Amino acid sequence: MDASVPRSRLSRDDRMEQTLEAAHALFAERGYAAVKMDEIAAAVGVTKPLLYNYFGNKERLYIACMEQAGDSLTATIGDAVGATKSPGDALGAGVRAFFSFLDSDRAAWAVLFDETLPQAGELAERVGAYRSLIVELVSASMMRQLPQGAREAARVEVEALSAALLGAAEALARWWLRTEALSAEDAAELLISTIEPGLRARSGLPPASQSPRKGSTPE
Repeated sequence: MDASVPRSRLSRDDRMEQTLEAAHALFAERGYAAVKMDEIAAAVGVTKPLLYNYFGNKERLYIACMEQAGDSLTATIGDAVGATKSPGDALGAGVRAFFSFLDSDRAAWAVLFDETLPQAGELAERVGAYRSLIVELVSASMMRQLPQGAREAARVEVEALSAALLGAAEALARWWLRTEALSAEDAAELLISTIEPGLRARSGLPPASQSPRKGSTPE
């Protein structure tokens, strides 16, 4: 290579984006606690002081990675539940969107629901905020689809069910990632079929119509 030809240099924004990609991959693979800033700097090909100049510290860098994952997941769930017409449909759409996201972007899931994150402080607060937003998206969609006169009485139960549903979805997702004994789609349907009948019974809705599953034949 001709030494007289100047080497191209990335802009600050491009370098930060490159850093986020490298950090996201490392955090997803090994978890927040195990990854060191030196490793991220080496992966990007920059000095550690430059990394601190860009993001401040490891926590702030992780938050930037988390925001990408959290915004993507909440947008996916919000779009899914926003297109439904009944509380049961909203529950089902939210669960299916959750597992579809997990199946298609496991790295984003790993960053957002990393079990090695501190249990207190800003990171924990950010994760809690995303969980609360997911609960709010599902519960708000369910509430909109109840009869106007029944909404206030049902509000507490709907919010409680939405929070319980997210906890169940997270637990089932971790089991699925460990075992993959079911497809992500079947794991979602298992959770839906367990919870949806109770929702319909408590809200006074008729049972959901059962369409044959793919590959099944009517009796």
